[in-house]
Amino acid sequence: MRAYADLLRSDFEGYIADIQEYFRCLDAERARAFQEAREVSEDYGRLVELLD
Repeated sequence: MRAYADLLRSDFEGYIADIQEYFRCLDAERARAFQEAREVSEDYGRLVELLD
């Protein structure tokens, strides 16, 4: 195992970096989707006010 320690360490560090990037991407998309939902809700609220 010692012969492959550097390779294992490198693979693990690459995996951790990739998963962190993936989670940041998910967080950004979640924030974008919430903002979009908020804007759509506000638009709908204005429409309902116009119809009343």
